[in-house]
Order: sequence, then C-alpha cells, then structure tokens
Amino acid sequence: MTLAELNTALKSITGFDKKVVYRSWPVGEAPALPFIVFMVDESDNFGADDIVYKAINRVNIELYSKNKDTTSEGLIESLLESKSLYWEKNETYIDDEQCYEIIYTIEV
Repeated sequence: MTLAELNTALKSITGFDKKVVYRSWPVGEAPALPFIVFMVDESDNFGADDIVYKAINRVNIELYSKNKDTTSEGLIESLLESKSLYWEKNETYIDDEQCYEIIYTIEV
C-alpha cells in the first residue's frame, strides 16, 4: 500500500472524508474533533547485498478526539484489518489540547 492509497482509504471512513491530513493541518484550519493525522515516522527497510532490497515505511495514524471515541477507533481498526495491515495501538491524553490521541502504527 502506498501513502496515497492509505490517504484515500482513511478518507473513506464514514465521517472522515474531509478530516484526514498528512503530518499537520495548516494553522487555524484544523476541523472539529475527531480528525486523523498520518505520517511516516521512520523506515524499517529490508536490506540484501548492501542495498535496500525492500523499502518499508513505519506510519503513524493518529486519531484525535475530545472524548474516548471507541466508534472511530473501531472504524479505523476495521479498515486496517480489511486491508490486511498489522497494527499496534497506543493511547494518551494531551492535557494542553484537552483531547485523546490514539496512535496506530503500521508498516507500508
């Protein structure tokens, strides 16, 4: 899956067609919560014969919501499973922003 395909897939989630962005929203243009931000965090390439045999990007998909949003989490998890993508999940509360951040880590 490419980043463009991931972007399209995330925007296909019910209610998120205009609430998905790569890396960050321009200042003052973030939509109301919940929304999704995704970005390449690092690479985890497979090497052979001193070259990158297969490039693998580790991508974070971040769901931001005012309250714990198990519905949106379920929609994201269902999408990832439908694309046969293995994911790990981490949750935190951002005091300064007064919102939850759920981070899904996948490799593409």
